Amino acid sequence: MSKPRPCPSTCNVLLIGSGGREHALAWKMSKSKRLGTLWLSDSKNAGLLALGTPAPLPIDVKDTFRLQRWCDSEKINLVVIGPEAALAEGFADALATRDRMVFGPVKAAARLESDKSFAKDIMRQAAIPTAESRTFTSLESARQFVIAKDDACVVKASGLAAGKGAIVCENKDEALEALDRCMHAREFGAAGDKVVIEEKLNGQEVSVLALVDGRTISLLDPCQDHKQVGEGDTGPNTGGMGAYCPAPVIDSKTMALVERDVFVPAVDTLRREDEIIYRGVLYAGLMLTPGGPKVLEFNCRFGDPETQPVLARLESDLLTLVEAALAGRLDAVRADWDPRAALGVVLASAGYPDEPRTGDAIDGLDEAAKRPGKVFHAATKSAGGRVRTAGGRVLCAVGLGDGVAAAQRAAYELVDCIRWDGMQCRRDIGWRAL
Repeated sequence: MSKPRPCPSTCNVLLIGSGGREHALAWKMSKSKRLGTLWLSDSKNAGLLALGTPAPLPIDVKDTFRLQRWCDSEKINLVVIGPEAALAEGFADALATRDRMVFGPVKAAARLESDKSFAKDIMRQAAIPTAESRTFTSLESARQFVIAKDDACVVKASGLAAGKGAIVCENKDEALEALDRCMHAREFGAAGDKVVIEEKLNGQEVSVLALVDGRTISLLDPCQDHKQVGEGDTGPNTGGMGAYCPAPVIDSKTMALVERDVFVPAVDTLRREDEIIYRGVLYAGLMLTPGGPKVLEFNCRFGDPETQPVLARLESDLLTLVEAALAGRLDAVRADWDPRAALGVVLASAGYPDEPRTGDAIDGLDEAAKRPGKVFHAATKSAGGRVRTAGGRVLCAVGLGDGVAAAQRAAYELVDCIRWDGMQCRRDIGWRAL
């Protein structure tokens, strides 16, 4: 599709998604003087409901005709897609018109995230530095490969697995168990029909996000997140227990290298080899190895919980940046940032990540709202006159300060205001920077 017309001076927005990332996006868009009506695909998240109006129909890609008609009738000028599943299902393809912009790549481009095997193929074509890997659709073939190599490796469900489909294995037995979890026990559902087995890289992980308009790439400040549930980055992987931005582990010289060797060839190869024009957010999860940065994965949307500290620092109008990315004129705008660091701490339910308990009443939100920083809602609902837990990762408390240590103190001051039965969080978010 050709480039859409620019949004009018007053822009009506439909936001798809229901988590902490979407609350952060809604919060930042609500500060724009250009925002008209903000429609929400979710009608439960208590934080989102304070900022917008729930759409009166299910947001279902299988019923695109009804959804398109509703977008037309409400004069929706911009659709912002938060979660990866909606991109993989083709919401961007279904809702984009000459008069309606959609922030998020088309389904073919979203395969960079929804199909790790496809992403590896693109990286090989583009000569992007990444871990050596093999892809398997047969459990027995994958088992034989692991037995023959007997090295530390990472077993990844090739499809979308809500951030939990990558299993780091230190030995052969752990790798065989991971294969059984993916392909036999079907722990990750259809995402495990195909697995990628790759070498285990050593170093520190860092996340680099960029706005992309098809050709121009605008890097955002780097982040580090903490995926493991336990302090000291131990225990099983989660969707993320906290993040901070900027990450001092990566300097400007390395960022320039990442732009040249990762983002530019990825965008160019999609356009050249597959005729895919990438517009939206492109996220590279990197390992800073002794041999230089290598790509662990691509995501095709803002990360969670990285988005919360990133947008807490953004001083520019988010709607203006989004429109520039979709109109192919990122080179004409500039993102301005608060010079302070931001750090977010995820507050999770009892039982997370295995069997999170829901329905617990949350206390202290009013007290936290009086302090500097921001508490973003990820999985909450209003019931019985109280805000209650509604999932695993419930809130993300973001503090800002002159450096990571000061941001950490500010974030935990917010955390200490909030309580519910069984609440859990890590007390060491940011330790790698400190």
